[in-house]
Amino acid sequence: MDVSLSVWLITCAVIVGLFVFDFFTHVRVPHAPSLKESGIWSAVYISIAILFGLFVWWQWGSTYGGEYFAGYVTEKALSVDNLFVFVIIMAKFAVPKEYQQKVLLLGILMALVMRGIFIAVGAAAINAYSWVFYLFGAFLIFTAVKLLRESDDPVEHEEDRETRLERFVKRYLRTHDSYDGDKLFTRVNGKRLATPMLMVLIVIGFTDILFALDSIPAIYGLTSEPYLVFTANAFALMGLRQLFFLIGGLLDRLVYLSIGLSIILAFIGVKLVLHALHENTLSFINGGEHVAVPEISTGLSLSVILGVLVITTVASLIKSRGAAEAPQVDSADDSTDAPAPKSKDV
Repeated sequence: MDVSLSVWLITCAVIVGLFVFDFFTHVRVPHAPSLKESGIWSAVYISIAILFGLFVWWQWGSTYGGEYFAGYVTEKALSVDNLFVFVIIMAKFAVPKEYQQKVLLLGILMALVMRGIFIAVGAAAINAYSWVFYLFGAFLIFTAVKLLRESDDPVEHEEDRETRLERFVKRYLRTHDSYDGDKLFTRVNGKRLATPMLMVLIVIGFTDILFALDSIPAIYGLTSEPYLVFTANAFALMGLRQLFFLIGGLLDRLVYLSIGLSIILAFIGVKLVLHALHENTLSFINGGEHVAVPEISTGLSLSVILGVLVITTVASLIKSRGAAEAPQVDSADDSTDAPAPKSKDV
């Protein structure tokens, strides 16, 4: 895939421009966005991502177009899982709703920077050493198992991690317990103290690093083109702020999302290992020769990813609906079994 420097620069300029536009039109003035506003702009950013994918398809062919869409869908799904963690962080630090937009936008920008660094490092490593795919594949399989184990109570695991990080940060920063608007620092009795807003950003920034660790290897399992890796990540992160307010209340109903993501990560991990075997140069594996193993196509990858997401989403909603109706059924049974009040003779 031949991507010129000018295309890179234009793409980066457009992405930065969209973030600047987002800040000045939605975030600059603190407010809690309505469902209508969140829904419209979520649709806008998803449409932009799809249009870009169609452009890639037209400009560079169906293979790269398919790789972009597979990467975008995967990163979008992982981003939804990020939202679940963001909900926990916002609740833990009691961030006022009107300031949550700013926190999210800054968090998304930090995530994009972190992922940009990981993308560059990953591309350099892949170009230099083909055996890196073994590491990526093994790490994704490990992450999938870990995610599956934590799927029983993700809130407990996440809150424990945040508490440890919060204690660590407070060792080195003098903090204040109250917010001062959306300021990161405030002055109390002449002393400059960090507000909870700064703590939230630090926790989100650290979380972004952890997310990048599994996000970047996952998409490199679908495409080895840095341009597609970067743009799929960027467009998946765009609109995440609006999506937070749009489906924030529904996240707790996606009870099987972690299981679905673990399946996807494991699938991509296996795909990476198969690719590594196919391109093998390690002397202790098949004498340094390529191993004749089947490779998973981009079309199959996209089908599996979409299929898993659809199944887990539908199953989650059915499960949540059943759990919500259960108390009503129980209460109805109780009222039926209860003895009728005795009538009094007058």
